[in-house]
Amino acid sequence: MESVTAQILDGKALAQRIQAELQQQIQQVQGQMGRPPGLAVVMVGNHPASAAYVRNKERACTHVGIASLGKHFPANTTQSELEELIQELNHDRRVDGILVQLPLPEHLDAISLLHQIAPDKDADGLHPVNLGRLVRGEPGLRSCTPAGIIRLLQEYQIDLKGKHAVVVGRSILVGKPLALMLLEANATVTIAHSQTLDLSAITKSGDILIAAVGRPKIIVSDMVKPGAVVVDVGINRVTDDIGNSRLVGDVDFDSVSSVAQYLTPVPGAVGPMTVAMLLQNTVYSYIHRHEIPSPY
Repeated sequence: MESVTAQILDGKALAQRIQAELQQQIQQVQGQMGRPPGLAVVMVGNHPASAAYVRNKERACTHVGIASLGKHFPANTTQSELEELIQELNHDRRVDGILVQLPLPEHLDAISLLHQIAPDKDADGLHPVNLGRLVRGEPGLRSCTPAGIIRLLQEYQIDLKGKHAVVVGRSILVGKPLALMLLEANATVTIAHSQTLDLSAITKSGDILIAAVGRPKIIVSDMVKPGAVVVDVGINRVTDDIGNSRLVGDVDFDSVSSVAQYLTPVPGAVGPMTVAMLLQNTVYSYIHRHEIPSPY
C-alpha cells in the first residue's frame, strides 16, 4: 500500500452535522406546522441492498425528527396499485417527500412511476420538472447524490470557478445532473463515459475528477492529474479468492491517494451525503409548501 498524501473529504462527518442542523430547524418550526415533516419511502420486493438502504434512510429520518411513512410492498405488486399509492401520497398532507426505492421488479415501469410523483414532493430530485429547474438555474429540489458532492466540495472550500471538472458517468441519477451543478458553479465540464476514446487522457486533464460508473477501481493513479480533487461515487461489492466480500469504489484508493490533493473514501463520503441531501430535500419541501421562510 502506498503512503496516503491526499486529504480525505469526510462526507460522514459533514452529513452528521447537516443532520444536526436539520434536527434543530425542525424543532424550531414544528410548532407552527402542527406536525413533523414526513418522508414516504416506497419499496417493492426484498432486494437485500435496497432493504439496507431503506433501513438506513428510515433511521436517519428518526434521528432528525422526520416522520418515516414507509410503504413496503411484495414483489408481485402491480403497476396500478403503485400508481394509486403515489396519488394518495401526493394528496396526503402529512407527506412532504416521496421516494421510490430503485431498482424495482422487472415487471414495473419505474420511469412512469417517478413521473407521477408531485414535483414538489420529489425527494430524490429526479422528476423532469425538477431536472428542468436545474437546467434553467431555478430553485427546486436537487438530485441527492450530485447535491451532496457539491456541498462536500463547498465544505472544504474547493473553488470550482474556472476549473476543469471531468465527470466519468452519464446517468440521470448522478452524471448528468452533477455536470449541470458544476456548470452552475462556473466550472468547465467534460462528461466521459464507457464509449469515450482515450479515457485516461480526458481524466488526467481534470482539476476535479468525479468517478460514477459502477466499475471497481477503474480510475488508477496514472489517470489522475497530480493535485486533483477526486470524488468516488462508486459502491461496488467485490469478493476475494477465499470468499470474503468488501465494498470498493470506482477509484483505486491506494494508488490515487499518492497523486490527488483531495480524495473521498468508499464507504464514508458520498453515501452519507446522499442521505443527508434526501433529508434536506424533505425539510425544504416541508417548509416551502407551508410558506414559512426557508433556511436554505
